[in-house]
Amino acid sequence: MTTTTTDAPPATAGPGTTRPPRRPWVVVTVREIMVKLTDRNFLVSTAVTLALIAGGVALSVFMEGRAEEHRVAVASSEGRGAVETAAAGGDTLTAVEVGSPAEARAAVEAEEADAALLAEDGGWVLVGRDGVGESLTAVLTEGVRTYVVSVNAEAAGTSLDELAAGAGLTTELLDPGALPEGTIYAATFVFAFLFYMAAIMFGMTIAQSVLEEKQNRVVEILAAAIPVRQLLYGKVLGNSLLAFAQILLYGVVALVAVNVAGLASDLGGLVSVSGWFIVFFLAGFAALASVWAVLGSLASRSEDLQSNTGPVMGVIMVAFFAGLFAEDVWLTVASYVPVVSSVAMPVRMLGDDVALWEPAVSVLITAVTAYGLLRVGERIYQRAVMQGGTALTWRQALRLEA
Repeated sequence: MTTTTTDAPPATAGPGTTRPPRRPWVVVTVREIMVKLTDRNFLVSTAVTLALIAGGVALSVFMEGRAEEHRVAVASSEGRGAVETAAAGGDTLTAVEVGSPAEARAAVEAEEADAALLAEDGGWVLVGRDGVGESLTAVLTEGVRTYVVSVNAEAAGTSLDELAAGAGLTTELLDPGALPEGTIYAATFVFAFLFYMAAIMFGMTIAQSVLEEKQNRVVEILAAAIPVRQLLYGKVLGNSLLAFAQILLYGVVALVAVNVAGLASDLGGLVSVSGWFIVFFLAGFAALASVWAVLGSLASRSEDLQSNTGPVMGVIMVAFFAGLFAEDVWLTVASYVPVVSSVAMPVRMLGDDVALWEPAVSVLITAVTAYGLLRVGERIYQRAVMQGGTALTWRQALRLEA
C-alpha cells in the first residue's frame, strides 16, 4: 500500500481581501492632492488670485506712467506762460484762456476748469472751487517759480541756464544694494498676507477633511486597511505640498509680471528673499498642519471646529501683525519664534543686513518644532479620530487608549 502525498497549494488572498499598500501615506498624499486639484472652487480661486496679481502689477505701472490731466483757467499771457512751463514737468495741463479774472473764477465755479491761475497785485493766486489737489498745487507752484525766474533773468540780460550754473545735484547712495522703501512695504504686506491666507485656507481644509471622515465613519474603513497615523502623515504632506505649490506659482507669476512691466530693476535682492520666504512658509505651514488635523479629530461637528480654532488662529494673527508692524528688537525676536518667523524673518531680511546663519538657524528651529508637533499630534489624532459623539479636549484625548 502506497501513500501519495501532494504539496498543498500556496495560500492566496481571497477575492474579498486586498493587500495594503507598502507606503500608505503616499496613497493618502496623492488622494489629498487630487481631491483639491479637482475641486472647482479651489481652481477658480487660484485663477482669480493669479489674475489679481498680474492685474495689480499692470495697474501699478499704468498709474505710475499716467500723467494727470487738468484744465487751468488763465486771464493773461503771463498765466498761460506759467501753465505751459508747469506742463513741461510731465502732467497734462491745458490753459483755458478767458477775458478777465472774474471769468476765470466763473469757469472754476461752473467746473469748466479745475483751477484758475491769476497774476494779481504783483503776485499769483491759485483759485479752486472747494479745494485744489496737492499734486496740482505743487506742479503749478514750481511752474510759476520757474516762469518768473526765467522772465526776470531775461529782463536782467541773462538766462535761466546761466543763473542755474553750478546748481546741479547728483545722488550718492551709501547702500546702493538696499531695496527702496516702497518695495519693502509692498513685499512685507504680500509675505504676511500670503502666509495668513494660505495657513487659514489649507488649514481649514485639513480640519474639515478629518472631521468629515470622522462624521461619515470613513476613517474606520480606512483604519482597517492602513495605520491611522499614516492618514495624518498623508494629510499633512499632501496639503503642505499643495500650499507650497500655490505660493510658488504666485511668486513665479508675480516675478514674470514685474519683469514684463519693466520693474525688475526695482527688485534688487527681493528674489532671493522671496526664495527664503517659500522655505519658511513650508516649514511654518508644516508646523501648523498637524495642529489643524488634530483640531478636526477633536471635533464632532462643524460648530466644535469653529470654536476650538482660536489658539491656532491667534498664532497666525500674531505672525501676520508681527510681519507688518514689528520693528527693531521685536522683529529680531519674532524672527526666531516658530511659525511667526515664517513672516518675520523674510521681512527682516528685506530691510536689515542679516547674516546667512540667522535664517538657517531660524528655519531649523521651525522645522524641529514642526516635527515635534507632528509627533504629539500623531498621539492625539490616533486616539481622538475614532471617538464619536462628543467633542474632546487635548487633555481628554491624551488620556484615551490608542
